[in-house]
Amino acid sequence: MCEDRGIACDLVPRIATGFCGGLARSGGMCGAVSGAVMALNVVLGRDAPDAPRDADYAAVRKLLSAFTERFGTVNCGELLGCDLDTPEGQAFYKENELSQRCRRYTEEAARMAADLLGAAD
Repeated sequence: MCEDRGIACDLVPRIATGFCGGLARSGGMCGAVSGAVMALNVVLGRDAPDAPRDADYAAVRKLLSAFTERFGTVNCGELLGCDLDTPEGQAFYKENELSQRCRRYTEEAARMAADLLGAAD
């Protein structure tokens, strides 16, 4: 998203590192969704604490709604059906090739964010 918008920032991969596994394997919000929210914030977020945030909040809510409508939840543990914070959950993830599912979630979350930003332009 940053590259598409001409935003160069070496910090982006570092900032997103803890997103995998529903935020550091906690099983919380899907990291792909969290990353899509971060992408929306890069473009629509405020530059000062007192700046309006309505456009950003509206886009984030639309993203969460669209992802939930498509996949049933934004929760990593529910999307994958396993607890990535356990050896058993990690084994289940590998044995069932759930990385393919994560790739699909990432592609869809990015597409949804891009669509929302296209509508915001």
